[in-house]
Amino acid sequence: MNANEIRQKFLDFQVKHGHKVIPPAPLVLENDPTTLFTGSGMQPLLPYLLGQPHPEGTRLTDSQPSMRLQDIEDVGDPRHTTVFEMLGNWSLGDYFKKEQIENYFEFLTKEIGLDPERIYVTCFIGNEKYGIPKDTEAAAIWQEVFAKAGVEAKIAEIGSAKVGDKRGIKPGERIFFYDDKENWWSRGGGIETTPLGDPCGPDSEVFYDFGEDKQDVEKYGQAHPASDGARFMEIGNQVFMQYKRNEDGTFSELEHKNVDFGGGLERLAAAAIGSFDVFKISLMAPIIAKLEEISHKSYDTNTDEMRIIADHLRGAYLLAAQGLQPSNKAQGYALRRLVRRAVLRALDLGIGQEFLAQIIPVIAENYTELSDDILPNRAQVLDVLTKEEVAFRKTINKGVKELQKMAQADTTIDGQELFKLQDTYGFPLELSVEEVYKMGLNLSKNYQDEFEAALNEQRERSKTASKGMFKGGLSDTSDQTVKYHTACHLLLAALQQEIDPSIEQKGSNLTPERLRFDFNIDHKLTPEELAKVEARVNQWIEADLPVIFAEYDKDYAFDALHAHGSFRDRYPDRVTVYTIGEGDTPENIQNPVSIEICGGPHVTHTDELGKFKITKEESSSAGVRRIKAILE
Repeated sequence: MNANEIRQKFLDFQVKHGHKVIPPAPLVLENDPTTLFTGSGMQPLLPYLLGQPHPEGTRLTDSQPSMRLQDIEDVGDPRHTTVFEMLGNWSLGDYFKKEQIENYFEFLTKEIGLDPERIYVTCFIGNEKYGIPKDTEAAAIWQEVFAKAGVEAKIAEIGSAKVGDKRGIKPGERIFFYDDKENWWSRGGGIETTPLGDPCGPDSEVFYDFGEDKQDVEKYGQAHPASDGARFMEIGNQVFMQYKRNEDGTFSELEHKNVDFGGGLERLAAAAIGSFDVFKISLMAPIIAKLEEISHKSYDTNTDEMRIIADHLRGAYLLAAQGLQPSNKAQGYALRRLVRRAVLRALDLGIGQEFLAQIIPVIAENYTELSDDILPNRAQVLDVLTKEEVAFRKTINKGVKELQKMAQADTTIDGQELFKLQDTYGFPLELSVEEVYKMGLNLSKNYQDEFEAALNEQRERSKTASKGMFKGGLSDTSDQTVKYHTACHLLLAALQQEIDPSIEQKGSNLTPERLRFDFNIDHKLTPEELAKVEARVNQWIEADLPVIFAEYDKDYAFDALHAHGSFRDRYPDRVTVYTIGEGDTPENIQNPVSIEICGGPHVTHTDELGKFKITKEESSSAGVRRIKAILE
């Protein structure tokens, strides 16, 4: 049974038991500044778990795409992924422990055919300090369920996971009691951090046993359900919300108790095929097979790299299919980071050419059964992600080569060298650090402080360099003149966009009262053309775009960043590039408005300019026109 079949089986099973299927929430939740992404099936339903009536009733179910970037560094092992699909069902004051436990066991054993002998469960051991008893009710229900299946189910009181690592499990044990670090749910984590007034309670987790040979005892200790080894994998968590935290710190029982169940589709699919490696399930295996084909390498000998690529591109696909664009802000940066990390791992596999165009269709095929309501922008995904790949490959080609040169000179890389990689080649710090470790090199102990010092030094140098460098154009460096200087950049960009992309600046003169801007063109601008240019400049001003700058080697500024500059040969080897658009460095700007080699100074955001108004357009010389404008 493949993952798509398991998803449908689960939803059909829940409908048979009176649940209504609700649509999943988007990965990026609206009006929720507390988190980048939807990280669980429960998250969008929190208002209803807190008491608000749900329009579909008291029994709900769904399959929720989710993302947890806190796991990104763990991707590469057999079971961690950044993106996953959470199968969920909820009882909002309806059924409770008995029906939930019995139904889920039936689903596992009857619907997807798991061997009941390989199912192990955990329950909450209780907390005397807060008067919360041991969850003997759940344990007793589990014993009945296992007994009906003919499975011995002794109870073991473990307490903490550390105790379990030393103790392991004994013959016949199947139900394990753990403390609140393992088997208590609240939005704050453990009992001590449960928020006031919140619903909370014990949970009962379900694990699949892949066999004693999967446990690395030397690394993880003895095997038990809450251990970190590969023998046991969690395939479901049933949260029994039966308490609330009072203002005095105590807990009292809720009048209406809820059930919140979540089970990872990928892990259920892995259990269904008897593999502790989730990358062998139907949602992953085709991606791995395509990577083997492209790289001419095997998964068995290049496991980490292929797992990272498969996971990250699957996550990138789902984010882009929901309409997210790569950028340098919040969720957009997470999407960009996933693509970039995947491209770097592809280089490790020897995939030097662009490869997303071959991988993305494979991923898309895995999700044809998800509706367009869930993935409304799937048709644009290939274009969005391949453009990001092309841009990043240009960036890293020079960055990796430069790092290799550094490695030949010194096996210890310091923060100043890492800053040069970012400053000159646009190679991000975090990726430089990854590459350093991968190459077996050493990082300076203070590399982060050294990086920050170099960054601050560059900022000060650029500010100093900006003073007096524009004497031919600026009458002074007053605030108003600086505003006009920035307006010139917007004016040039608007002329190129609205009139002719070949337009270049031929001179300027700026005072605190007005700007005068000369440019090449073969005709007098019409009133309609002037109106378009003026409107475009004001649109960018109203967008409140950041104005940023950084120093680069001249050739890199022209050839890689495609910065505008009238006289290439006259510029020094190092130039300052000013960029207007969303981003934190010029090479990371998404759809930049303007990229120019310039000495500055400029405002920091376009909304500082006020309203732009063209007052006159006239001839300056043969083939050159002049615009005069003011800021109101």
